[in-house]
Amino acid sequence: MSYITLKMALLSIALVYYQPGFADISSAPRIPEVSDIQHEWAELYYRDDFTNDQYKALQSLAKRANYLSHDNPENAEALVWDAIVLSTLAEKKGGMGALSLVREAKVKLEQAEAIDPTVLAGSVYASLGTLYAKVPGWPISFGSDSKARKYFEKALALNPDGLDINYFYADFLAENGEPQKALEHLQKALDAPVLLDRPLADQGRRAQARKLLDLLQDS
Repeated sequence: MSYITLKMALLSIALVYYQPGFADISSAPRIPEVSDIQHEWAELYYRDDFTNDQYKALQSLAKRANYLSHDNPENAEALVWDAIVLSTLAEKKGGMGALSLVREAKVKLEQAEAIDPTVLAGSVYASLGTLYAKVPGWPISFGSDSKARKYFEKALALNPDGLDINYFYADFLAENGEPQKALEHLQKALDAPVLLDRPLADQGRRAQARKLLDLLQDS
């Protein structure tokens, strides 16, 4: 497996799922269609049997998310979810062909940050952190561990007890030789409040956290 393929296979920014209780943090009005995209994304992302038909469904979802953010250019929430679906498409596509999708996702996240950096309880920063952590660095792409760490720290400042941000920061720490600190954040992730209105996302993310926790404890 090439370095690029490996890095893109690791890209999992589907990343930061909206958590109840933080909706009032964002100044952007809620758009009903965003919830539909969230639910459909979770149905696709947390499948064990990701097939070509599922990939086509993800492509269709990416088009819908793009239309939604295009029609609502000042809504940070729509931009974040456009970026999340794009990044998931990049993860499933893999290889060099995914890099343009990742760069597009990065631009949309930066646009969302400019509108409202607190949108979705730090999802912009957590998503940017994961992008910088997972994509190849210069000269291939924009990846940077130092920038990733700064974005994760910003996300944690906004949402210190969040399930997703603690999981993704733990994953970053584990990959960068800080297993003990990673274990601390994994435990915080597992202790996070349950996402009652997002049960599939909650179950899927906690399963990922437990898997990484077991891996680190066994190593």
